Amino acid sequence: MSEITLGILGGGQLGSMLSIAAKKLNIKTIVYCNDQEAPARNFCSEFIHAKYDDNDKIYDFAKKVDVVTFEFENIPFKTLNELNKLKPVLPKPSINRLIQHRLAEKDFINKLNIRTTRYVKIESKEDMLPLEDFLPGILKTTTMGYDGKGQYPIKNIREIETLKIDFNKEYILEKLVKLKKEISVIITRYKNNKYEIYEPIENTHENQILRHSKIPAEISEKIFKQSKEWAISIAEELKYVGTLCVEFFIDRNDNLYVNEIAPRVHNSGHLTINAFNVSQFENHVRAVCSLKQIELKKLSNAEMINLIGNQIIPYRENLRLNDNQFFFDYLKKEIKEKRKMGHLTILK
Repeated sequence: MSEITLGILGGGQLGSMLSIAAKKLNIKTIVYCNDQEAPARNFCSEFIHAKYDDNDKIYDFAKKVDVVTFEFENIPFKTLNELNKLKPVLPKPSINRLIQHRLAEKDFINKLNIRTTRYVKIESKEDMLPLEDFLPGILKTTTMGYDGKGQYPIKNIREIETLKIDFNKEYILEKLVKLKKEISVIITRYKNNKYEIYEPIENTHENQILRHSKIPAEISEKIFKQSKEWAISIAEELKYVGTLCVEFFIDRNDNLYVNEIAPRVHNSGHLTINAFNVSQFENHVRAVCSLKQIELKKLSNAEMINLIGNQIIPYRENLRLNDNQFFFDYLKKEIKEKRKMGHLTILK
């Protein structure tokens, strides 16, 4: 069999880890990214620096690869669609377009009879004034935004007058649930009813950035089963190929809600690298490159801690690790306050 070349759009830590997983499978990777200093350039076979709307560079990229995937969902749909005319893009660009839009995403989930928080479309400040029963809530841009960007928590109706928000953009107002905990389920779908699904992962956020993940999650058997069933339903309905993450809220009455879908490998799944026989990254590469599906086996309980900003420094200065600890440095050159710089996985 001739060597497969996988094209990856986006060069952050997820692109880096996809490149590492592909190398293990003797698959060449070409990363295309609009950031000259993207960390994935340290791990891929070839790196192309260009804007996502540079048609000539996109065409050259397509000629070099057999299949294309992406490491984050905010790549322009037009770019993905044009690429898909030249080489298969997996997951399909239409999935990305749906999930890039929070309102369309929530409508899609609800049509599957899967619970989400209550939500409403917002086009102006005046739209919010009669919506006191949606508060406390969180106002989000319908597109773009991650790690808390483009998001505005609102406790009561009086706060609306003080908000400095650009209403040239479209928003969604989501009612906050009385949160007990957050979990995520990562699933890799190969084809119809063929998938590998990881057990639910319990997540803790600080300042809307993932700080800590662990397995097993401290949840009921009902939530354990329901979260996996809902993740399977979503992946099947989308006819998804690759790794997908579904993020959930659990309220104080033990009700489960889908928060959002990430059409890609996910930060909460970093612990799968050490805790399972096949990581979320390897499963994704196997699925999009049509390689053999391997039955998933858990090797260990685990926790993962994101190293944000200056927290990376002691680890870079040769902090000694125990045999059950695994440190990953994303090799990002500039340390920024809220930037994910690396992570530590601890097997239990």
